[in-house]
Amino acid sequence: MRALVLVEPGQIELQQRPDPQPGPGEVLLKVEATTLCGTDLRIISGAKTAGVRPGVIMGHEIAGRIAAVGDGVSGYHVGQQATPSIVLSCNHCRVCLLGLEHLCENLRLFGYELDGGLADYCLIPARAVAQGNLVTTRVEVPPTHLALAEPLSCCINALNQYRVHPGDVVAILGAGPIGLLHLQLAQASGASQVIVSNRSVARREPASALGALAVGPDEVKQAVADATGGLGADVVVVCIGDPALASVALDLARPGGRVSYFAGFPKGSTAEVDVNLLHYKELEVTGGSNARRRDVQAAVRLLESGAVNAAAIVTHTFALDDAGAAYDAVRDRLGVKIAVTP
Repeated sequence: MRALVLVEPGQIELQQRPDPQPGPGEVLLKVEATTLCGTDLRIISGAKTAGVRPGVIMGHEIAGRIAAVGDGVSGYHVGQQATPSIVLSCNHCRVCLLGLEHLCENLRLFGYELDGGLADYCLIPARAVAQGNLVTTRVEVPPTHLALAEPLSCCINALNQYRVHPGDVVAILGAGPIGLLHLQLAQASGASQVIVSNRSVARREPASALGALAVGPDEVKQAVADATGGLGADVVVVCIGDPALASVALDLARPGGRVSYFAGFPKGSTAEVDVNLLHYKELEVTGGSNARRRDVQAAVRLLESGAVNAAAIVTHTFALDDAGAAYDAVRDRLGVKIAVTP
């Protein structure tokens, strides 16, 4: 099979690998689509090395169809459409026992250490199958849309922390794929107004088409004030890894509001914030990293229902043979979200 391999930081290569065969307890997926993520660029460049294995097959936003099952596998059959929950947790460390399996002290991730989806096939290890990491669909979903289950599940994990109530005004800083997912989750939760801020006019257009008030960074404070009578946003979600936005988000939130630092920030980065904003406004600040298996299940159900407009997010598709060009498109911010289909 073909496989896009991280040879070493700074070098990826489309290689020929032996077709994997499922052993006892394993499931083999025939990959139908893998969407690309900005984190992939950090892995390729070497900016992200934690938990990354040189020689790994890239790609962690995976949609496929079961091609074969190993001995002893039950509950799965050939032909089912499926997507993996990419966090393989140990289920016994102190963090897992706190109910935070996605922050497991011993976690292993598809596309980081475990071979991912930028290949013709993806082998799901027996432990992942036994733990329920492989989530099947109940109705057919376009593969390029099902691949969004991974980033959508991460957004759902964050949503469960920052919470959107009916009638809330939500401000989202960033109009990339993640910002558009948070936008739609806020709308589905009953937000009365979602304000999306981004420097790029081209990036603001899809947010506007989805029903948000899309503005530039210099306009977002006034937009929030106008929408709330000067009170501030009930929820602010940071979807751009710019440390300067940490303070902006606190300033935009109303007293008692919720702020989510969802974006991954550069390693070692720090931000200077006015801590009195936290103190006097009694703000609730949360993060968002990875997702539980239950979040992936919820994401798949949302995609099945059509409650998330995936077509507005996946805008360009490349063949696996052109995966290098696909990553260039991510780097150049072509469209919104890039998919690779073997």
